[in-house]
Amino acid sequence: MHRADLENADIRVDTDDLIALRARADRIKPARPMPARSALAGAHRSRFRGRGMDYRESRCYQAGDDIRNMDWRITARAGHAHVKLFDEERERPVVVVADFGPSMFFASTGAFKSVIAARLAALIGWATIAHGDRIGALIFNGGHQELQPTGGRRGQMRLIRALAQAGDPAPALGLVRGQSRKSDPDMPGKRVSAPTFSTPAPSTSASSAPASSDNDAATDTSCLTQALARLRRVARPGSLVFLLSDFYTLDQDSERYLARLARNNDLTAFQIVDPLEVDPPPPGRYAITDGVRGGFIDTAGRVGRERYAAHFARHHERVQEITGRCGIALLRCGTDQDPAERLAAAMAARTRRSGAGGYFDDGQAVRGNARLETQTAGRPRWLT
Repeated sequence: MHRADLENADIRVDTDDLIALRARADRIKPARPMPARSALAGAHRSRFRGRGMDYRESRCYQAGDDIRNMDWRITARAGHAHVKLFDEERERPVVVVADFGPSMFFASTGAFKSVIAARLAALIGWATIAHGDRIGALIFNGGHQELQPTGGRRGQMRLIRALAQAGDPAPALGLVRGQSRKSDPDMPGKRVSAPTFSTPAPSTSASSAPASSDNDAATDTSCLTQALARLRRVARPGSLVFLLSDFYTLDQDSERYLARLARNNDLTAFQIVDPLEVDPPPPGRYAITDGVRGGFIDTAGRVGRERYAAHFARHHERVQEITGRCGIALLRCGTDQDPAERLAAAMAARTRRSGAGGYFDDGQAVRGNARLETQTAGRPRWLT
């Protein structure tokens, strides 16, 4: 990879690009099925009991209740004191959890997954502050950066700077700016246009070391689990939380933390996928590399293509099953899709269906002739 490649806005997260997305955030209205619990006044209803804009219900008088809220009509009818309860409007913090692990620095077409994640995060941030809420984040890429929810442009620019720093592919790919990595003469064939591949696929033969190892996977999994554990320090109860990742390191420990977080927060998972993770590439032998080590994917034979498709289908089903069990809405965005259009359509679809967990599809295809459809049993199937 050459220095010019690292400056490409579809490969490296660009600050100006994220700032420019402000103009496209006006169509995005994050769904809010769960009432806010923040102590600060704002534009969202809360289950805090107090004096507010909207009457909620009446109940029997209890010691300490404000006598100004007496419901004299029900008191006269019931024969004992009742008070009125109101829904107060509260500010709601929004927290973005963005994955910038090695598997996110990949794309066969369009923009890197890391760039898509950064653009989604920036769009969510702009929409959040436009609605008068606070934006926070937890960004992880081996380390963790926590941004406590902050309102206004100050909070958004802090998020953008953090995204740009985490979205630099050079450290993740072991590259130094100004240097280019030489091609391996022992790796002939059709080279995948991106420098890394998300996960070892079936029918892969390595020309050097394997594309990943158990130790690498364990480290990545631990990083995701630690990020979710730290999220409780950033996302206070009642927060609206967006998870942006390809979820290749989602495991049982991660699921436990997600289940705990989902009890008191409104979680939405955005799975970022590449077209190669939906359909196998045309028959052939493809060289892949993670920037350090290399291997091949062989899709020439029917069996190899079937194993390839089954490998990724199992991953997508597993992500849906875990998020479904946790009651988390699952949305998707391809590397070849416009994040602003996908986010606006997905949030509108989720608002219409207003749901607990499950897969929400606005009808747009992830790639050309394939999309994921929710069946009655809640399990996905691939349609071609």
